[in-house]
Amino acid sequence: MPRGGKKGHKGRGKQFSNPEEIDRQMRAQREMEENGGVEKEGSSESEEESSSDDESEVRKRSGVEGLIEIENPNRVAQKSKKVAEVDVSAPRELSRREREEIEKQKSKERYMKLHLEGKTEQARADLARLAIIKKQREEAAKKRDELRKEKEAEEAKAKR
Repeated sequence: MPRGGKKGHKGRGKQFSNPEEIDRQMRAQREMEENGGVEKEGSSESEEESSSDDESEVRKRSGVEGLIEIENPNRVAQKSKKVAEVDVSAPRELSRREREEIEKQKSKERYMKLHLEGKTEQARADLARLAIIKKQREEAAKKRDELRKEKEAEEAKAKR
């Protein structure tokens, strides 16, 4: 339900090409193909086409655009460069995202290098944890050996 008297875009009138204009364009295209792309300058059809093109330009530029030539100062026109002007060997500037991505990868590699050398806090904590586990395992192995030796000694005494 539109407010303020505004209407939606649906229901606008559609513009259709009339059959005579379509026929005229088809004939002109056939003539172009037959003549190998050379256009007849004296034909009345080509003059009619140019006049219809002028009319379509006038229709396109109706309203304020047709009266005043306005150029947006903020709009930057795309300038096409010639192939000879383009310098392929010049290094192109990276975008912010690309720079951040490369920086992130480098910092990750630097961290992993330090981590493998044992210079980071996390690496130190891991090494300390490993040392504690090693000691516990050694102590457990010693206890098992002592218990095994005691059992063997008891078995030897029991056999006598």
